[in-house]
Amino acid sequence: MNTKNLAVYIGGFAIVAILCIGALYLGSSTGAEFGGADDGAEGVVEEVDPEYEPWTNGIWGDYELPGETESMLFALQAAIGAIIIGYFIGHYTRKD
Repeated sequence: MNTKNLAVYIGGFAIVAILCIGALYLGSSTGAEFGGADDGAEGVVEEVDPEYEPWTNGIWGDYELPGETESMLFALQAAIGAIIIGYFIGHYTRKD
């Protein structure tokens, strides 16, 4: 790896790190909470129609998954997506 590529990688990593740390700092200084889209959508639906009843129970039925399981499934989904995207980027950049 030559020096120019190394400088680009370090610079890109530094920019990503600054953005992540800045977002966490700004979020904690304003007292904001991180929430998912599901929580926001639930509030909007209740506001529009307080008597709304879901027409399906989902894959797991009425069983409520523990938070750790939900986090694991979300991380697994993200990892599978990253592997697929990485494969195609690598495949097309190494094409002869």
